[in-house]
Amino acid sequence: MFDRKRLIFVAVFVALLFCVLTLRFYQIQIVQGEHWKKIALSQHQAIVCIPFMRGSFYSNTSIKLGHPEEKQPLVMDVQKFHLYIDPNSIRASAKPKMAAALFSFLELTKEDLPWLKEEFQKKSRSRKLASWLDAEKKQAIETWWKAWCREQKLARNALYFVADYKRSYPFGSMLGSVLHTVQEEKDLSGEVVPTGGLEMLFNDLLKGKKGKQLIVRSPFHPIGEAKILESPENGADIYLTINHYLQAIVESELAKGVAQAGAIGGWAVMMDPNSGEILALAQTPNFHPARYRDYYNDPNLIETTKVKALTDCFEPGSIFKPITAAVCLKASEELARMGKPPLLNPEEWVACSNGWFPGRSTPLKDARVHQFLNLDLAIQKSSNVYMGRIIHRVIEVMGDAWYRRMLTEGFGFGQKTGVELPAESIGLVPTPGKLHPNGKLEWSVPTPYSLAIGYNILVNSMQLVRAYAILANGGFDVSPHIVRKIVKQNHVLVDHTVVKKGSQVLTPQIAARVVQAMKFATKEGGTSKRADIFGYTEAGKSGTAEKVVDGNYAKQQNISSFIGFCPTRNPRFILIVSVDEPEVKFIPGVGKHQFGGVCAAPIFSEIAIRALQYLGVAPDDPYGYGPGDPRTNPEKADMTMEVQQLKKAYEAHN
Repeated sequence: MFDRKRLIFVAVFVALLFCVLTLRFYQIQIVQGEHWKKIALSQHQAIVCIPFMRGSFYSNTSIKLGHPEEKQPLVMDVQKFHLYIDPNSIRASAKPKMAAALFSFLELTKEDLPWLKEEFQKKSRSRKLASWLDAEKKQAIETWWKAWCREQKLARNALYFVADYKRSYPFGSMLGSVLHTVQEEKDLSGEVVPTGGLEMLFNDLLKGKKGKQLIVRSPFHPIGEAKILESPENGADIYLTINHYLQAIVESELAKGVAQAGAIGGWAVMMDPNSGEILALAQTPNFHPARYRDYYNDPNLIETTKVKALTDCFEPGSIFKPITAAVCLKASEELARMGKPPLLNPEEWVACSNGWFPGRSTPLKDARVHQFLNLDLAIQKSSNVYMGRIIHRVIEVMGDAWYRRMLTEGFGFGQKTGVELPAESIGLVPTPGKLHPNGKLEWSVPTPYSLAIGYNILVNSMQLVRAYAILANGGFDVSPHIVRKIVKQNHVLVDHTVVKKGSQVLTPQIAARVVQAMKFATKEGGTSKRADIFGYTEAGKSGTAEKVVDGNYAKQQNISSFIGFCPTRNPRFILIVSVDEPEVKFIPGVGKHQFGGVCAAPIFSEIAIRALQYLGVAPDDPYGYGPGDPRTNPEKADMTMEVQQLKKAYEAHN
């Protein structure tokens, strides 16, 4: 009887235990099945991201007529590799030998050895030992590892690589401040962080979409054997208007010229006056994207990370005078349409001996006193008084508001050019009736006379190039741009290759007349003889403006510039060169070194001649060479006879 009860008890106990186990199995496998499945798989499987290739920037290789558009990257992603180990899969006795071998492969220093050994002792499935290894280094390590792990009977995936992409610069620092780069350290979401420039402005287009792959962690499944769950999508490619050959020419000549000028820096912009395409955009000192940390960690270098042609505004000085002349001729044209007498006849001899103007406490002065000047001589001699006289007529008849409207709405000063770069400064054009923060009027009675000679106004170099394009192309506004097209997976997202004319600001007659006057500036008797391009025709103007330091004009600190275009008929490009704080000295037989016509003009000439030769532009002044050159023929050279006639006319009136 007792045995029977014990048997029943045992049977019931076993039945209950079986029920409990059944319930537990049900709970684990059915109720919590997905939870435990994920834990189990996480120990052997992992979903990792596949990096995408960030979009590339390409040079404008179609700039030379008839040349095929071949891809020439300015910036591109190249594949690199990060080296990882799985310390938990490496037995203790093998760790010192493995660390020593990798120490040699990675070419580390003795100071790195303690850190490396410590990484092997971490309780972890993944420790990064090295970043951004190239394919050759990866292959060398893998070749050693495959043999060594078999010898040591280690899991093959105890050492593995993760692919990634890194920005590469085929031309080094070329276009550095324009392009910028991305930081090597990614943000919390795993995305790269642009440092500025085009990389930042177009970040949303340049970045693609990560892919996904399933990897297996076990001795029998190397980490490289993976299943692609979702393919990565690469970013869009951006084709620039900038040509790498022209950029190299401008950068090299600018650096050489700034060094010769003893200046602290300089910048230059080259643009097609018909399309608005920026062909080159340079500055010195330049920013090297591959060494971005050096620049952002040094207060003395951080200035070079900016595109100074856009961010740094300055008073242009005498390079503004052709704009003043165009404004006066525009006023005359409008008055003529209304049946009223014109304000200015370019051939008129204007009295220039008296430099006093309403509201000014000091007179305007020229380098020497001129009794009478016409438009050609005023540009050639860079006369302040002449510009004051003709703008005085404009103010009396057309008014302050009309004058300002021509500068802003007509020539685009005081507003962004719209070029595809961040941090563009709009500058400043005074407004009649508006109070300055110091309580004074922005536009007072003497303001127009300062504006006429390029003072009391702040502009950036891109604005000046845009304004001069109106003169060069026959009177039409253009939109400066640096992007030709944006392409993603063979689909064109943006296309600026089709040239569209802007609004007409000046008539062709006014533009041509101002250009005719500007041609005298680079010839005998002009202030910019050193900008003469032998064999070609050119038109331009130099300017020298004193910098404002602590609220006062600094006599010894200047921004000296030359801006011009060539050939004068159907110009291939406009080019502005600005030299920041050239050395102040006097050069016998030449003049004051700090003047734009002395230090900036020759840089313009050197860049222009090399650019014209590269572009295949045939000389349009085949007899216009320097004295002593056998090709020179004064009777056939462009402007030689006109310069002599203008000289005689000047002598007759002065």
